[in-house]
Parts: sequence; C-alpha cells; structure tokens
Amino acid sequence: MQADVCPGKDLGRALCIITGASRGFGRTVSREISRLFKPGSALVLAARSRDDLRALQADLAAAGPGADGTGPAVQCVVADLAGKEGVESVIRASKEAASDDIDHLILVNNAASLGDVSRYATGFVDMAEVDAYLSLNVSSALCLTAGVLGAFPRRPGLRRTVVNVTSLCALRPFPSWVLYCTGKAAREMMFRVLAEEEPDLRVLNYSPGPLDTAMQAEARSSTADPSVKQSFSAMFSQGQLLSCEASCAKLLKLLLRDDFASGAHLDFYDL
Repeated sequence: MQADVCPGKDLGRALCIITGASRGFGRTVSREISRLFKPGSALVLAARSRDDLRALQADLAAAGPGADGTGPAVQCVVADLAGKEGVESVIRASKEAASDDIDHLILVNNAASLGDVSRYATGFVDMAEVDAYLSLNVSSALCLTAGVLGAFPRRPGLRRTVVNVTSLCALRPFPSWVLYCTGKAAREMMFRVLAEEEPDLRVLNYSPGPLDTAMQAEARSSTADPSVKQSFSAMFSQGQLLSCEASCAKLLKLLLRDDFASGAHLDFYDL
C-alpha cells in the first residue's frame, strides 16, 4: 500500500491510538496510517509484547518521515488490556502524547484474541475462562473507548473517530468459534450503540476480511469443526487470503473519504 491512498488528503494533526499494534493487521495499520498525518501528530501504540513494539518502533523510524518531511511522535505502551491497569496506562499515555492543538482523535480498537476454537459451545463450563476472554475482547474495548473519549471530549475543531476492527463472525455463526463470534458480535453492537448515543462521533466497524496472519494459521490448525477448518485451509492453499496491506489500504480510504454512515459495518469485499 502506498501513501497515495487518496492523493491530496490527510488525517489532520492527529492523536492516533492503536491497540494490538505490534503484529498482523495492527502493525500494518500503525505503519501505513503514520504517513497520513500533519506535523505535530502523535501515535500511541499499545500491545502486550515489549520486544514486538520495539521492533515496530524501529521499523517506523527506518521508514522515514511522511511526504511532508515529518512524522508523528511515537509512544509505545506495553499493556495487557485484559486488566484495568492496562487500559488506564493507554489512556494516561494518550493524554501525555497529545498536543493542545490536535484536530483529530483516532482510536483503532484492534486488539483481540481468537480464543479456544478446539471446542464446541457445550465444552465451555468454566466461567472464569469465558470471563477472561470477554474481558480482553469486549470489556477492555468499551472501557478504553469511554476513557479516551472522556479524556478528549467534544470541542469545536476536534474530529473524533473510533474504529472497531470487526469480522464476518460478528454477523454469522461459525461452529466451534463460540468465543470469537460472541466477542465480535458484542463489540459490534457496542459501537453501534455508541454511534447512536454520540452523533458527533465517526464510528466505523471495519471487517478486514480473511487475513494471512498468525491468527489465521492458528485457526487452520486448531478449529474443531471440520467444515470451518476445511474452508480456511482451502482459502490458504488457493491463495485467497488477503494481505494486511491490501485490507489496510481500504480502511485508510474509508477514513480519508469520511463518507460512511456512523456505526456502519463495512467489509473489505463490500468496498
């Protein structure tokens, strides 16, 4: 994906917060979106792995500045978003990173986990296990979003955009994927409600499509349901998985054009 996703357009003087930033789709979004900011912008990258975040920060530095000769200030936050402390650390870092004259707040809720796909729904009898999954995949996204919006309230001249990285699994059941489907469905409805409650916000549920990532590899090897497993294996063997770069390009076009209905679910294949 090149920097001319939408020639002549940019995302302003932004504070951009990306969770799950160190790997897969989050890493690609972190790299590509950094080229679309005006001088004075800041990028807050959150993930659990310190080493992966350091590697990403080095990649961003090696990539050089954007077309205008500058690049955003980058702050990395090692945080486990399954807990209160992790969420609070990202909010705190965001406050510290933002300049007084930002004109665009962007929060990309990308952090997520697949969960145990080796069992069917009737195999989940441990409430603590389910609660732990929902804490990372649902509760943290709500609490982080609420905290960030509270830290940067509505004011004249400030655009606020919230992206939820969703999935077809938010809309359609996949056997043996009960945790993942439940988490994605709950998260998507959460952000649809947010769009209704906060009409000044730009809220996007973006489904990036089947990406060629480590999570996809885990799905191909661990999924209990044979039809679902075969479907993903066939997509891989036939070269039908998408690159993170191709999907990221469509996300950035959506953000630059800014003409989507707030709260909408938009899929890679619909664009």
